[in-house]
Amino acid sequence: MKKVLAIAPYPYLPFFSGGQKFIAQFFEHLGTAIDLTVISVAENDFSLAKSYKTIPLLKKSFSRYVDRSLISKIVTLTKQESFDTIICEHPYFAWLAFAVRKQTGVKVIIHTHNIEYQRFRSTGKWWWPVLKQYEKSSFEKADGLFFISSEDRDFAIQEWKIPSEKCIDLPFGVEIKSSPEDRSTAKQFIAQKHGISIDEKILLFNGLLNYKPNIDAVRTILDKINPLLLAQSSFNYKIIICGKGLPEKMNLLKDYADKNIMFAGFAESIEPYIKAADIFLNPVQSGGGVKTKVVEAIAYGTTVISTATGAAGIVKKVCGAKLVTVADNDWEEFAKEVIINAASSIPTPQEYYNYYFYGNIIQRLIGES
Repeated sequence: MKKVLAIAPYPYLPFFSGGQKFIAQFFEHLGTAIDLTVISVAENDFSLAKSYKTIPLLKKSFSRYVDRSLISKIVTLTKQESFDTIICEHPYFAWLAFAVRKQTGVKVIIHTHNIEYQRFRSTGKWWWPVLKQYEKSSFEKADGLFFISSEDRDFAIQEWKIPSEKCIDLPFGVEIKSSPEDRSTAKQFIAQKHGISIDEKILLFNGLLNYKPNIDAVRTILDKINPLLLAQSSFNYKIIICGKGLPEKMNLLKDYADKNIMFAGFAESIEPYIKAADIFLNPVQSGGGVKTKVVEAIAYGTTVISTATGAAGIVKKVCGAKLVTVADNDWEEFAKEVIINAASSIPTPQEYYNYYFYGNIIQRLIGES
């Protein structure tokens, strides 16, 4: 894998969701190690791509997913540029990559962000069985597969009988090598910005809020977790909710302002908020896949209290005490763990960065591909 053509099926620059961020950061770091060109839609701000070349070849409309005119265009490009590998972000364009492979002999790798059919089944999409068959077939035909978690990799090997030698771990990574030293500075900044007193613990939730699993998590915080915290009069705290796409009917959460809840909207940089937080709340119970916000929160030194579903795919053995999981729907235990762990100052183990730092991930990837 020395000269790679990647296909990103939707806008990801700038990124607003964890999935977009995964693509953007993976490409940026991969581009520093190999010769990379990315095909995507024109709606990206390609000036943000610093380490690789870009081509706005995909249509804006949904019809791009069945645009057979792409075959001849990408075959010609592959021959002209002598690409040795095509990476498909998600399996949606696997059919296209296989058609190009038939005419050029190029290697095809599918970069999975989760088992897609499981995610859509969990959110109630009726067509998930069709996607399941297509996804399984794509896995079988691919020359290689990158998996965001060992759970997804093991599922493919055990349930779909995908050869293990085709399956490589590629976790969502972080861009820092060790525990940050400016958490107290960040907390002072965020506390001053939002009028939070120094003796109040900061609890944070962040996510794309027009995504059903995330807005369901917000409602759980408002209706289930926060009432339990309010009942503990000795626990001083504020909950900050950040994110883009909050439904208008929720009125910027103004009805909860007197209940220790504040809505900060979309943060251009979420890093100071995560560093400032004593606890990252992750009461997610659907959506599938690895919750990238959990990976980042732990990297920035914040303890995460999560449901079992919300912690799926995280390599727990490297997290130490920074990831606390409770059973789904057990909100009393969730609130209890928030209170217990809010005073903890235990740093994130170095083993965490050894595994999740992007520089290490890319080197492992190149060695295995």
